[in-house]
Amino acid sequence: MNSLKLVLFFLMLPCWLAAQETVDLFIWAGQSNAQGYIGDAREYPNDEEALDNGILLNYTVSAKESSNGDWIPMQAQKGRFPAGHFGPEVSFARELKKAGYHPAIFKYTRGGTGLKKDWKSPGDGGIYDAMVADLKKAVENLEQRGQLVNIRGFIWIQGETDAGEDEAAKNYEKNLSQLIAHLRSEVVKNEALKVILGVDEQHYFVVERPIVLEAQKSIARGDKNIVFTSMLDLEKADVTHLTSAGLVLHGKRIFKGFKQVEPNLDNNKTW
Repeated sequence: MNSLKLVLFFLMLPCWLAAQETVDLFIWAGQSNAQGYIGDAREYPNDEEALDNGILLNYTVSAKESSNGDWIPMQAQKGRFPAGHFGPEVSFARELKKAGYHPAIFKYTRGGTGLKKDWKSPGDGGIYDAMVADLKKAVENLEQRGQLVNIRGFIWIQGETDAGEDEAAKNYEKNLSQLIAHLRSEVVKNEALKVILGVDEQHYFVVERPIVLEAQKSIARGDKNIVFTSMLDLEKADVTHLTSAGLVLHGKRIFKGFKQVEPNLDNNKTW
C-alpha cells in the first residue's frame, strides 16, 4: 500500500467504524413454551410502535421448520398453525428495542425435549451441539454483513420433560450447569454472560418432581449473572402450554428478569 492509499485508509477508518452497527444478540432456547407451541400467528401481537422491522430473527425448530439460517425481521415463524406461530421472544425483543438495544434473536427450540436425552451434554451430538454449530454460522453471517456482534444473553425455558423421569430430574442441576458453563467458556467466551432461566412451575411433572424447579433457582442463587423467572399465573391453553396472551406476558417477564442482571439497561443506552 503506497503512502497516499495509506493516508486515505486511516482517514476513512473512523467513518467505516461509525457505520458498523452493533447487534445485541440473544440466544433463545428450550422446549414448547420457548417455541410458542400455542402461539397462533393469527393472534400475533400488534406492532403498534413499528418495532419488528428493527429486530433480527434467526429461528430453528429442531428437525422441523427454520429460517434456513437467514436473518429476517421479527415475525411469526412457519409451522404449528396455517399462519405460523410465535413465542415470548416477540414481546421480549420489543422491550429490548424500546430500551435502546439493537436486538437479534437466535431462537433454537423443540417441544417435548429433555436436557438429558435430547439436548445432551456438549460434545454428545444432541440438539445443543447442533444449536452451537448453527449459532456460529449465524454470527458469521452477521459479521460478513459488516455488523459487530455482541452476545448479550442466553434464555433457557425448559425442564418439564426432565421432571418426568427420576434420573433426569436428579441430574438436572448438574447437566444445566454444565451446558451454561460450556456455552460461556467455549462458545461465547464470556464467563459473565447473562442467563435467564424459566420452567413451568405448574406443570404436573414439575409438581411431582420439583427438584428441577429448585435446580434452576439454585443455579440462579449461585451466580449474580443468572436469574430465574417465574411462569406462575400466566394464562394456559392446557396443562402444558401458554396461550398467545400468556406468551406475550411471559416475554415481558423475561425482559424484567434481564433487567435484574443487566446494570446498563436503565441507562437507555444505544450501543
